Amino acid sequence: MLTCPESFATVTRHHTLSCHPASPCAVVRAIEASAIVTASGALALSYRLQGDPEKISIPAPVPPAAADDLWQHTCLEAFVAAADDAGYREFNFSPAGLWANYRFTACRQRDPDFLPLTMPRITFQRGADGFRLDAVLDPELLPASDYLHIGLTAVIEARDGSKSYWALSHCAAQPDFHLRQSFSLAQQRSTP
Repeated sequence: MLTCPESFATVTRHHTLSCHPASPCAVVRAIEASAIVTASGALALSYRLQGDPEKISIPAPVPPAAADDLWQHTCLEAFVAAADDAGYREFNFSPAGLWANYRFTACRQRDPDFLPLTMPRITFQRGADGFRLDAVLDPELLPASDYLHIGLTAVIEARDGSKSYWALSHCAAQPDFHLRQSFSLAQQRSTP
């Protein structure tokens, strides 16, 4: 069942991500995520996965660094756009500690010259029934706007190599996190 929103919701709590019907997943029971603007204008993200950690492929920790193609394995993501701009940012967070930050000028039109000014701060904790990943994005990493539209997503790789795609809303027959209508959470912030 596709869950494309009719309107935006303000993020003040954890929200349940749903698995795209084209990528069923038996090893994850639930994923909750939140996005909250801090007093400094940063964006604090939190993801909590409940499932069988023995059946989920979780990469081993490495020193924090930028890396591409994180979405090909277990990866938590956020898409952030200014309310009045076609452009957006994509953030990928690996449980290993790797991250990616891309700027797009329009849907899937990546700016090849973009270099992030800072890196996200990521913490990862394993649990008996899953894991939790938290990330903080400094204001310099976000679009310069008082009103942000946010999509929270996850790619989960099972140990058998299968992948499932999770999001607050799915607006297409196949998983596509770049669709602007799926940036369904709204946050107001004061620009620095």
